[in-house]
Amino acid sequence: MEAPEKVDVNQASAEELSAALFGVGRKRARAIVRRREELKGFSSLDDLLDIKGITYHFLERNGNLLICQKDKLSTETSMEGLSSSSSSSFSDGGAVDEENGVHGGWEERENEEIDEREDDLSDTVDGIEDDCGESYYYFVADLVQEAQGRGLVQCVKPKMKRKSENGLDVRSLSPGKKLCKGSEYSSSLSPCINTTTTFGDIRNGNIPGQHRRRITSVTPPTDLQEWLGMFQKWSGPEKLLALDELIDRCETSQIKYMMQVIEPQFQRDFISLLPKELALYVLSFLEPRDLLQAAQTCRYWRILAEDNLLWKEKCREEVIEEPLCLRRRRMLSTGFMYSPWKSAFMQQHKIDTNWRSGEIRPPKVLKGHDDHVITCLQFSGNRILSGSDDNTLKVWSAITGECVQTLVGHTGGVWSSQMRASVVISGSTDRTLKVWSVETGECIHTLYGHASTVRCMHLHGNKVVSGSRDATLRVWDIDTGRCLHTLLGHVAAVRCVQYDGKRVVSGAYDYTVKVWDPQTETCVHTLQGHTNRVYSLQYDGIHIVSGSLDTSIRVWDAENGNCLHTLMGHQSLTSGMELKDNILVSGNADSTVKIWDIKTGQCLQTLQEYCKNNPEKYRPVKLTSVVGPNKHQSAVTCLQFIQKFVVTSSDDGTVKLWDLKTGEFIRNLVALESGGSGGVVWRLRASKTKLICAVGSRNGTEETKLLVLDFDVDMK
Repeated sequence: MEAPEKVDVNQASAEELSAALFGVGRKRARAIVRRREELKGFSSLDDLLDIKGITYHFLERNGNLLICQKDKLSTETSMEGLSSSSSSSFSDGGAVDEENGVHGGWEERENEEIDEREDDLSDTVDGIEDDCGESYYYFVADLVQEAQGRGLVQCVKPKMKRKSENGLDVRSLSPGKKLCKGSEYSSSLSPCINTTTTFGDIRNGNIPGQHRRRITSVTPPTDLQEWLGMFQKWSGPEKLLALDELIDRCETSQIKYMMQVIEPQFQRDFISLLPKELALYVLSFLEPRDLLQAAQTCRYWRILAEDNLLWKEKCREEVIEEPLCLRRRRMLSTGFMYSPWKSAFMQQHKIDTNWRSGEIRPPKVLKGHDDHVITCLQFSGNRILSGSDDNTLKVWSAITGECVQTLVGHTGGVWSSQMRASVVISGSTDRTLKVWSVETGECIHTLYGHASTVRCMHLHGNKVVSGSRDATLRVWDIDTGRCLHTLLGHVAAVRCVQYDGKRVVSGAYDYTVKVWDPQTETCVHTLQGHTNRVYSLQYDGIHIVSGSLDTSIRVWDAENGNCLHTLMGHQSLTSGMELKDNILVSGNADSTVKIWDIKTGQCLQTLQEYCKNNPEKYRPVKLTSVVGPNKHQSAVTCLQFIQKFVVTSSDDGTVKLWDLKTGEFIRNLVALESGGSGGVVWRLRASKTKLICAVGSRNGTEETKLLVLDFDVDMK
């Protein structure tokens, strides 16, 4: 095979050096020429090491391409050790396949920006690769071939060159350079590996400029070479058989010596040898915890592990919202930036840890309704709204715990409320709705029309739908205070209502669920099947879920009104539910909470005991009511699920935290001293970082108040 054309470092121009040598851009080539002029010629290739970015690894990589005419013989002799590994391992490197356009395509994309970036980053990459050696190029080749098979070959072609998300574009294989003869990659992007390469070649190649030290204290046996020659003549399987027999005959000390020789050769940083896109593809399979550990390996791994798109995908898997600081990245040092997505992931992880196991600090205690029952509770932003049967509502600051406004005007107890930004809507036993300003505490509108208690309501945009014990529903414009539509059809009190801006869904004591078109004031569907009062509803635009005193939960198709599933398992009234995607969480007066898949109709978990089985997935079976030590001891009064958790409250005076996926009981967040003797948690509301609980009692054993617990990472 024709030997590669060599370049004389004392004669070549910057353009010739840039075109012929691997890892040399125009900037570095000009630095070589300037240094040559300063020295009035290089006396040996070792003089190149004085140039920034030129390392032993660079000389080894280009060993079969460089000569120094001033001392040609000594230079070639000194480079023999450097190039022996490369020439034996990659002797069939050959020229790049011009027909396939790989060579040509890379040359066309060569530009000054790429060269300067490569030169600026060469110290980092070369320093890392000097420690790695080249023995892992075989493994790199396998990864490249696997990526080709998965359709990822474009990731290592410069046509799809991926700009670094953290401000750096560090790559061990420069896409803007020619693939020199003897290079690690051929025209098909797979390595040119000679099948006769031995472990000795690899071992020697890992020590630039010299052969490995051998045992010299023992005189070689006279028949050693004959024995080795016979071994070389055997086939691969025969060699393996011989090695197997040889190992059986070795003493422990000899096996230990072999391990000391072999193991270090395979402890190489293959990630640094990969193109950046392929290295990131490999790292994408790591769990976030493993990525954080990988970032501590070295500076190059740190750069890779801070990749913003990598962490964006991790956040997507955990349903973490886009960070507010996405466009305002915080600089760590020149040329390096933290990933905003990683920061968002870490912050959420710390918050989750606070919920699970962090110290529960003394809560803020908000008092103001005397000994009356808190009948409704809302939480939005940093505002808390509480309504009571004392005829008032109070607006609180979730940060300071102060009562910001007391809304006075109703002449009967407040039993329903909604809050949006600076507007509050309330419904009362005095048969009216009122619209309030949070900022001033003034009543903006009083909405008349219902003939009995306003028991439920749902706000969407500037319209609110109210349900009353007079068996009617009304649609109101909260900006004008006008009643837009009246929906007639139920024959008993309306207990629950949902509204998405297009359809109104209502549940009543007449055992039915109705779907309405508010514009035409017509009932689209009457969903019949329950045999007792309907107390709770969930509606996502596709499915309707209704809970009843008949102990069942029914899943309906909102489009055609068909009953898809009847969920059986509870023993009493389903008082509260939450639906997200296909997961439904239901709380019941039988003291249990269940998690359902509404698409299959299966009960995934019953939150009443410590779950040890299958912690990674939902168990697709209905769990029986086996009493566990951590279940609620009385009726479940309220529930909410946030991120990975379900939070439940009960008449037993406790608030419990559960794992949504496994059903595992995590811990009690609130446990009233009066629990079991009258203390009750009536309502709860939660955000990602805060929990609001309305507590009291029916016999005077517990003072009526709000408890505010904070799980934020910035909590002091």
